Amino acid sequence: MFTGLVEEIGTVEQMRHGRHSAVLTIRAKTVLEGTKIGDSIAVNGICLTVTGLFSDRFSADIMHETLNRSALASLTRGSHVHLERAMAADGRFGGHLVAGHVDGVGTILRIRRDDTAIWYTIQAKPEVLRYVVEKGSIAVDGISLTVAAVTGTDFSISAIPHTVSRTLLKERKEGDQVNLETDLIGKYVEKLLIPPREQPEKSTLTREFLTRYGF
Repeated sequence: MFTGLVEEIGTVEQMRHGRHSAVLTIRAKTVLEGTKIGDSIAVNGICLTVTGLFSDRFSADIMHETLNRSALASLTRGSHVHLERAMAADGRFGGHLVAGHVDGVGTILRIRRDDTAIWYTIQAKPEVLRYVVEKGSIAVDGISLTVAAVTGTDFSISAIPHTVSRTLLKERKEGDQVNLETDLIGKYVEKLLIPPREQPEKSTLTREFLTRYGF
């Protein structure tokens, strides 16, 4: 589990593609402290397991499913990436609950300044937007951000200069693709409210019942 607060910007040293998977090696410093093989590190918001650990870098395997559902496949040598170690139980929880399981890829449509704030409008698919709510949380490339506006085809976030300067938002351009993870609480609520199709449940809540008790 992560918080969406980027600890460090790392640099891709190597992206070695296999037939259906890849091995990613990233130069880093801060996230290596206290890390051991088998630990989790979020790379642009995607939870990866450390499989190789060195003094100035680490390696992780990327599975076929992850390559298909994220923007990691576009990384090359020299690419910059957001890095965050898994949340410590004794640390401050300054962002929101981020699982590191990306829901989809979005495309930056517009970037504009509004006084000191910088607005990013991101296009996303309907299956992602259904969980995006105004004033709710979303992780964009692993950054915990607050949704400022939502339409039927996109959503916008308003970032303060500090966040932009400390993350790769300062490098992003219109047309760039970003990894998106919606607030997981909404997905759990939906799952609990909608019974599984294979086990239909007949509700005892009827219009007559509500009318009888004053609803």
